[in-house]
Parts: sequence; C-alpha cells; structure tokens
Amino acid sequence: MTIRKKPEVIWHDTTISSLHRANLLNQVPFILWFTGLSASGKSTLANFVEKKLFLMNYKTYLLDGDNVRHGLNKDLGFNEQSRIENIRRIGEVSKLFLDSGVIVLTAFISPFKSDRHLARSLVKKKQFIEVFIDASLETCEKRDPKGMYLKARNGEISNFTGISSPYESPENPELHIINNEITLDDASNQIIEYLIKEKYINKEGV
Repeated sequence: MTIRKKPEVIWHDTTISSLHRANLLNQVPFILWFTGLSASGKSTLANFVEKKLFLMNYKTYLLDGDNVRHGLNKDLGFNEQSRIENIRRIGEVSKLFLDSGVIVLTAFISPFKSDRHLARSLVKKKQFIEVFIDASLETCEKRDPKGMYLKARNGEISNFTGISSPYESPENPELHIINNEITLDDASNQIIEYLIKEKYINKEGV
C-alpha cells in the first residue's frame, strides 16, 4: 500500500511549538516502542513502566495493540498489508503525542523491520527508543494467555506471527530485554535505569 501526500494539503504551522509544550510539562518527550512476539510480555511490561513513570510525575500515554483495534484501527485485518497499515497509523499517532510533549509507550508486535524503521523515521533520532522484548517462541506458547498460539497451530488463525508469519527481530535495539525468567520489577528497572542514564528522565522525577 503506497500512500502519497496530496499537493493541495499544506502543513499549517502553529504558534505553540512542541518545545513550548514539552517545557510546560517540564519533561523530554520520547517514544518507548515495545516490540516482540505475542505473549512475550510487551503490554504487561509497558504498563508497568508507565506506572513507574506516572508515579515519578511524568506525563505519559500507552498505546496498546489490542486497544487501538477497538477504535482507530478496527477497520484493519491481520493480513500483511493491514498489519503494515496498523503500524503506520500508530507511528503517526505516536508522533502527534510526541508533539504534545507527552512520553509515549507503544506495545505492538510490529513484526517487520521496515515498519519499525518507518515509525522511527517519523521523529528525531533520540526520540525513538526501540525496546525488544525477547522471549522464545516456546516460552510464548507456554504462556499463551489468549489461546492464540493453539488456534494458530490448529489452523484456526492465519498470518499469526511466529507460526505462519515471520517476526523479524531488531538488530540494534536501544534496549534488549530477555523476558523468559526475569521479574517485572527487574525488567522495568532496566528500562528506567536506561532512561536516567541517557538523560531522558531524572532519578527524582519531575
């Protein structure tokens, strides 16, 4: 699917800039892009990290793969083109949240490298932090909280990542979390410590 900008559509500059909004919120806006197989723990960990940031008084918003399909992306299926469009839209929405000065967390399988690269290219270099939640297929199948892997193995679901559709692992993610035996607290602390070290957030909070 190729989407081209129409020549009659011109960007309207606003008086209040993204810098003004970030300064008002007293924070550095960025995107934490969680990617990994279904049942790898993306949503659970993203939710836990958002809670920690919230308790530090940072202004955040979490975009979850299942939740956005109840509204924004409810018209999309799960074939390859729909999945590409799903991530394109989320990339654009994340960019808008970023422009508002908010810290954005996204939890999507986002299986294709090209789609994650597109999402990254929409914002400035340091504003996109790829978080690879690395859990083996075996581990994810054992968890399988929604019974999706079993249905995919039985042929009830097509284009299922890891079974009938590929997952292209990130080659150089900013954060690589091995999520087989690690606790939620330890995994989230790895992310928080990275954000402090790279000066995205302060240890004391806002």
